[in-house]
Amino acid sequence: MGGSSAVEEGTYRGSWRMWTRAPAPVLHGAVADYHGFVVDSGEPVSDTVLPAPTITLILTFGDELRMERMPGSDEAGGTFGSFVAGLHDGPGVIAHDGHQAGLQVDLSPLAAGALLDVRLDALTGDVVPLDALLGRAGDELAERLAEAPDWSSRFALLDDILSRRLAGTRAPTPEVAQAWQTIHRTGGTVRVADLAREIGWSRRHLAARFRAEIGLGPKAVGRLVRFSRARWMLSSGRARSLTDVALACGYYDHAHLDREFRALAGGPPSLVGVPPPPTLVDAEG
Repeated sequence: MGGSSAVEEGTYRGSWRMWTRAPAPVLHGAVADYHGFVVDSGEPVSDTVLPAPTITLILTFGDELRMERMPGSDEAGGTFGSFVAGLHDGPGVIAHDGHQAGLQVDLSPLAAGALLDVRLDALTGDVVPLDALLGRAGDELAERLAEAPDWSSRFALLDDILSRRLAGTRAPTPEVAQAWQTIHRTGGTVRVADLAREIGWSRRHLAARFRAEIGLGPKAVGRLVRFSRARWMLSSGRARSLTDVALACGYYDHAHLDREFRALAGGPPSLVGVPPPPTLVDAEG
């Protein structure tokens, strides 16, 4: 069931290493990516958590993480081991003491609610300990991953566990799934009125059902899709200017792009930071 593995290496306030791998084909559409990471900076680290159209599952093997500012809020959060972060429409700040290791799993909202046995609107803008959702099974998963001999074994373990959980879950409402897919296919630019017309629901009914199953309404999700696409364009180096990025991603102009980045990421595109693409090489961790 496995895929190819690659290691991404770089330095960040000391050093970090990252291993990435696509999930097994059976998880296509439910799980976007696996990212294994080890950070040993030698000093405290504080990072900005940016919005994305995915549900984030973090499984930690190292020190606990501190949520210094909850996503999309000015409020401080708690201290977490493994956790799940719902969809959010603003930046957060997460910190640790300088040594951290674990896995990040990016889940599609179409499957995350069923995989985690939770209504996603209950997670919106929140960060929840994994054991609060899965009980002892959440802790056992993190422990098994930490004990695995290498990253390929960890990814294979995730493939097995997530595939088993997915096999016994309910499918998303077809109309909600269709709306989600259309939002992504159009890069987040589809109008909600057109979306409602396409699936045969009223705008009000679409917004309510979509929010209950996904965590945010279709308009807000479209905003996250545009933002994520803009970040990808900036990181890939394929855009000649910020105006090019704005027009390609459905913003009115450069000023509109700038306002959205300040609202969603806490700073302009030039500061939100998109490091140059790292070199990927085949490796075993």
